[in-house]
This record gives sequence, C-alpha cells and structure tokens, in this order.
Amino acid sequence: MAEAAKSDWPLEDRGVAYGDGLFETVLVRDGTPLLWEQHLARLGRGCRVLGIPLPAREHLEAPLVEAGEGLSVLKLILSRGSGGRGYAPPDTPEPQLRWRLGPFAPSAQHWQQGVRVRHCRLRLGIQPMLAGLKHLNRLENVLARAEWTDADTAEGLLCDSEGRLVEATCMNLFWQRDGKLETPRLDRCGVAGTLRAALLERAPIHEVDAFPAVLDEVEALWLGNSLQGLWPVARLDDAEGNPVRKWPIGPAQRRLQALAHEALGYPTIT
Repeated sequence: MAEAAKSDWPLEDRGVAYGDGLFETVLVRDGTPLLWEQHLARLGRGCRVLGIPLPAREHLEAPLVEAGEGLSVLKLILSRGSGGRGYAPPDTPEPQLRWRLGPFAPSAQHWQQGVRVRHCRLRLGIQPMLAGLKHLNRLENVLARAEWTDADTAEGLLCDSEGRLVEATCMNLFWQRDGKLETPRLDRCGVAGTLRAALLERAPIHEVDAFPAVLDEVEALWLGNSLQGLWPVARLDDAEGNPVRKWPIGPAQRRLQALAHEALGYPTIT
C-alpha cells in the first residue's frame, strides 16, 4: 500500500486514465468524521467489487489529525494505481490513496426555505455491478449538472435509461406518499449515500421502483447527502425550467429532516 499523498498524481495512474477507483466525501466536525462507519462500509464494498485492496483503517483516518475545530470536509480518493496493459488491470494492484481536507459550510438557507429542483434530460446507464458505488467515473453526473446554469435551481433529478427515478446529481431522493416514506431502489445504478444508509437504519423508509409520475402523488419531497443534510423541495420544474409542482414547507418536511440532522449534528429546523 503506497503512502497517502496530497498531490503528485502520475498521469499513468488508472484513476486518472480510466476512472478506476473510488472516493468518499466525509463531513468532519471538530476532528471527528461523521457517518464514518457508513463511509467505510461503502468504500469496502467498492473495493470488493473492483478488486482493489482496502487500505488499513489507520491510513484512512490519518488525515484527520490535521482537522481543526468546526466543520471541514475530507475527500478520500483511492485508485487502483498504475500498471496493467490497456484496460487490463495489473495482477497485483498497488493502490494509491490521496486526500484533501478543507473548511466547509452547509447551505443552511436551503434547510429552512426549501429548494427548487428540475428534471434532467440525461438518463443514467443501468449497470447493476456498479450500482451503489461511489466510483471515480462520474461523467453522467457532470453532463447532467451542465443542463442548467441558473442559481435558483439547486439540483437536478435523474432517471435511468428505463425511466425510473434514481437520484439527484449529487444527492439521494426521499419522499412521503400516503403518509409512508420512500426512496428509490438503487440496485441498477446510482450512488447509495451514507446519509441514506443512516436514515434507512433510523426510519421506516421503503425502497421502491418509481417513475417521475409518482411525484404528483407525494406530500413531501427531500434531497439529502452526508454533507448538506436534508433539503425539503419547494418547487419542481421540468427539464426546460417550467414549474410542474410546488409544496408548502411545513411539519411534514421537518420530521425526516430532524432525523437526518441529528445524525450529522446539524440544528433542528422548526
């Protein structure tokens, strides 16, 4: 296992050349990584699927000694390293672990007022083997995020190539329908977020197959990830930016948000 480094990434590294690797983005509060076990579990699953040796826990936690008081974000990038011939991976990978640690401030205004989101035209490819993983090849997300430039739109919703709702460009989806909490099933594609994992442990959230029409039936809609917490959605637009649905922000939105924020140490919004 090569020593962790902040820079000096060789161009022949397979993470650079092919997206052959994984990453985790971790909220750190006063030096303590939040949802750390969920991050380690997802990284471990990714390593098993890709066949990359998982670094020792002490290597993954080493950057935390540089975290000060307050909030920061730790980005860990694990690539297979260099070697192999073309796409063929090396027989004995020598993974490279790199990291970056910097200050962080969540979008607190979005917690209180809710956000405006839109549908994206891009469709995610279905690949069950990679479903749930946070791998380095995020071109679909990049192209989807390029579909809008207005500052009033906070996120875009993504469907797979068969039309099922999957996620937002960098957040997971949750909604309440007929009083029941639901989230898209992620067995075909999409990233299984660590906040999503924590909420599945804390609340009766059902994983479902659903198409965009389901959003006409929901009483509340949220987006969430392990950095930003949970944003209630106040307005949903189509892919052209035309409004298709609005929700008042009230008690229905606050209950699940409170559970998410408890897991991250964020304030309860009333």
